[in-house]
Amino acid sequence: MPKYHKLLILDLDETLVYSTEDPLLRNPDFKVFQYHVYKRPGLDYFLSVCTAWFETAIWTASGFEYAHQVIRQIFPETDQLKFIFTSKQCTLRLDYELGSYYVLKRLKKVKKKGYPLEKVLIVDDSPEKSMANYGNAIPIQKYEGKEEDCELFLLLKYLEIIGSLENVRQVEKRGWRAKISKSETE
Repeated sequence: MPKYHKLLILDLDETLVYSTEDPLLRNPDFKVFQYHVYKRPGLDYFLSVCTAWFETAIWTASGFEYAHQVIRQIFPETDQLKFIFTSKQCTLRLDYELGSYYVLKRLKKVKKKGYPLEKVLIVDDSPEKSMANYGNAIPIQKYEGKEEDCELFLLLKYLEIIGSLENVRQVEKRGWRAKISKSETE
């Protein structure tokens, strides 16, 4: 397997897992507090490949206790993770027009940990949380428990394509699924 010298930051909810108080029509993979948690299809394989290819971290807007309970369930060895950021490391901003708050994941906090931004990728189902990280963000479709979801398998193909790039910020990541199809036909 290739080893890319990059940091891959993954979101939890609706990216890697789906948590709901109301269970789906199948058994959950596990429970955390009152939540029924469903792993995204292919999650175990995806994480095993990603931790081999990249330095890996988690950044979720969820609270500390919930996040750590979920992470313990999906990572056999949590020491594989370079860091875990939760809601405490997110930045809360006010949208003056709507009068509501929204959450940002600002990569300058990762840069302060010594990671050069040209070698950092962040995967999140909520593009607004990573809007300040335009050149680093890979938007992923929201996972809501569907068993036929194949997003992580597609994402692995894309990560293999861009993982070897010297500067990941120079690549347009919107529409990344189409780039997989194009690279497979070349």
